[in-house]
Amino acid sequence: MRITRVRLFEVRLPLVHRFQTSSHAKSTLDHILIEVIDADGRVGWGEIASPAGPFYCSETTSTAWDICVNFLLPTVLDADWDHPEQVDALWSRIRGHEFAKAGLVGAAWDLWCRAEGVPLGAALGGTRDRVRAGVSLGIEATIDDLLTQVAHQVEAGYHRVKLKIGHGWDIEPVRAVRGAFPDLDLHVDANGVYASDDQTLDHLAELDAFGLTMIEQPFAPRDLLGHARLQRRIGTDVCLDESVVDLHDLELMIALAAGRVLNIKVSRMGGLTVARAAHDMARDAGIPVWCGGMHEFGIGRAANVAISSLPGFTLPSDVSGSDKYYARDVITPPVIARDGWVEVPAAPGLGYQVDVEWVKANTLRSFDSAEV
Repeated sequence: MRITRVRLFEVRLPLVHRFQTSSHAKSTLDHILIEVIDADGRVGWGEIASPAGPFYCSETTSTAWDICVNFLLPTVLDADWDHPEQVDALWSRIRGHEFAKAGLVGAAWDLWCRAEGVPLGAALGGTRDRVRAGVSLGIEATIDDLLTQVAHQVEAGYHRVKLKIGHGWDIEPVRAVRGAFPDLDLHVDANGVYASDDQTLDHLAELDAFGLTMIEQPFAPRDLLGHARLQRRIGTDVCLDESVVDLHDLELMIALAAGRVLNIKVSRMGGLTVARAAHDMARDAGIPVWCGGMHEFGIGRAANVAISSLPGFTLPSDVSGSDKYYARDVITPPVIARDGWVEVPAAPGLGYQVDVEWVKANTLRSFDSAEV
């Protein structure tokens, strides 16, 4: 197989509800959509779901665009490969920039699956025809506002609710939600905002009282020792997210016992091939995994649904319906959650059609390798 043309679209969509984490807030999302075309005219789609600013990680929409256009595409265009597992090797000399790589290799997987006539989930080794969905809620203006948002998601049938926490917004919001929803599968995510000193460890240990499924990424990405200290001190499972960028990080997490749960984000780990390998390594180590989200548009969301069908994804994943975030998505039909379940498409590739005209209508800038 040979990719002969690549088009990029930087697309902006408004969120239906403003989303705030411990580091920043957002009302719109800018993601880069990638269309690859092979020598026979077949098409595949991928999504670079990097944040716009350097708060979650060092990558941004702007850096991903530059790396993709100037470094990744030259390694892929007109290169011969037989299976998308081989695509990562084409850019082996390029360090980092996992979000940019994830979008391009995701497009290669979609292209190959469509050419072979197989669904993406099956090609990855998925064993389920539907996956359990959870939702992630941001920091709200008041606890009453938070309780209203949680109630909406519970009424929609979602199997798990994740709360963003931060300094001054942790113990009391969790206490209120747990009091109102005593049986809810509930976990919290700090996005690395806390320092791992003894006082903070004591403070976070108070969350043990609320029966949380996990405490996700309380400390900075490289502070695996701090996470290991916290995990020894508390009964609640620690989940790592930003700390695990590649398989070496996962090996270190396992060796240090720095957490008992892994959030696999396809974008953060450089794409579907590496994410599947992380799933296999975690499963062999007895670590349950779930698929985290980056507020992906429908293309990236569909890839998340596909990988969530693998057997090691035993916890609800962030694969909620498109309508949770966007009034109109870039795929047809949109991803739909029914009573907290999302069906894994049986059609070839991602299993959805891209609404190209809607993509173009919301494009901030574009690139076409055929015009260079």
